[in-house]
Amino acid sequence: MKPKFMLCLAITTLAAVLLYGAPVPAHAAKIKVVTTLTDLADLAREIGGDLVEVHSLATGVEDTHGVPMKPSFVPIMNRADLLILVGFDCEHAFLPALLEASKNPRIQIGRPGYVDCSKGIVAKDVPKSTDHYQGDVHPYGNPHYMLDPVLAKTAIGNIYNSLAEFAPQHQAEFTRNRDAYLARLDAKIAEWTRDAMPLKGVKFVSYHEHWPYFAARFGMVYFGTIELKPGIDPTPRHIEALIASMRAEHVPLVVREPQFPEKVPSRIAEQTGATMITLPIMPGGVANTETYIKMMDYIIQTLVTAVPAGK
Repeated sequence: MKPKFMLCLAITTLAAVLLYGAPVPAHAAKIKVVTTLTDLADLAREIGGDLVEVHSLATGVEDTHGVPMKPSFVPIMNRADLLILVGFDCEHAFLPALLEASKNPRIQIGRPGYVDCSKGIVAKDVPKSTDHYQGDVHPYGNPHYMLDPVLAKTAIGNIYNSLAEFAPQHQAEFTRNRDAYLARLDAKIAEWTRDAMPLKGVKFVSYHEHWPYFAARFGMVYFGTIELKPGIDPTPRHIEALIASMRAEHVPLVVREPQFPEKVPSRIAEQTGATMITLPIMPGGVANTETYIKMMDYIIQTLVTAVPAGK
């Protein structure tokens, strides 16, 4: 943590305390919800409806592991009733410092206001070691389960439970909202499954390891990543080996996530004859993907359009 930023956090925290006093009691007009990422914010709004005020720390274009910390986050978190996060240590680079600076006992780890949406998810690709010293940003397994819309229903359940526990007098409304959204999502899952049939068996690479849950859901073959390992930049040798293996296996797709530069994925696509596409990893990552359903629509449609005939 940079000393300059910590000083900013300290100053902002003091300002928050002077302006707002201790954390606001939990009887405000609307339930104040802070989410780490935009997909969770969309789900919280769907379930909470008019009873919630939701703020996402991310806007959709950031690295999910490294959302830039802003001093303005501190008073927002200071007033939060619920903090909703992805879990599996996805937010390890920014959330712990913000939690400490918030001085809000309601949303600390182990408190009812700390809502870990990974509860009930079986993580993929859990490494043997949970140390960060080698740079692996997936120490407790891959945290990108929200790209599987079936697993997103587990997150919806965790968000619903937290809202119902916080405001039991509104449980009936939360239940109606949840059930209505799940009905829409289930219909879309059936549609996506049907539309994604051409993707079965199609090999692809991506920059970061965002896609194992998605690939498993829709039958794609996750061939590899441009990163050497999660959070580790590629070496020239790794890129050369990836290009050679992609040529040998006729891998037709390179996925670039918006937070990563275009130069290396574009060069790999050019040298292998693959098609490069840019796919969001959370709502707002590209234009017209401001909700979870719109994002998944975009991902499926873009992939299907990009698959060469006969693949």
